[in-house]
Amino acid sequence: MISESTKNRFAREVAKYPADQKQSAVMACLAIVQQEQGFVSKESEQQIADYLGMPAIAVHEVTTFYNMYNQKPVGKYKLNVCTNLPCQLRDGQKALQHLEKKLGIAMGETTADGLFTLQQSECLGACADSPVMLVNDRTMCSFMTSEKLDQLVDGLKGAK
Repeated sequence: MISESTKNRFAREVAKYPADQKQSAVMACLAIVQQEQGFVSKESEQQIADYLGMPAIAVHEVTTFYNMYNQKPVGKYKLNVCTNLPCQLRDGQKALQHLEKKLGIAMGETTADGLFTLQQSECLGACADSPVMLVNDRTMCSFMTSEKLDQLVDGLKGAK
């Protein structure tokens, strides 16, 4: 359920656009819901659609097009490893496999303790720094060797 405070945040985003184009705030509204609830449920999509006056399927299309929107609960730390060609050529797949082994999960899964979800991602726009990854859709990590991956995971485990 979307709270009144969430709707107030929606209103601030909608105010950035002309009145007849409030659906332009759909990505911001999805990000707000995800920030507050951890993922975007079908119910949240419907509530966003109702708020913005657009079909629910149009909101769902945005949610499913971008991999930054979680459609189900994820771990406290979402690790997105770039596996596009430039990163592949510089050990992107190796980085993903290293994390799978270290965390004991396959790509797309969440650890039993709920700390980590491991995903692959499309290009993160930092090809010269590959392999790269994004933590919680916000923090870019570059030149991710096995040692740096171990340090990252161990550091995040210690931060809980």
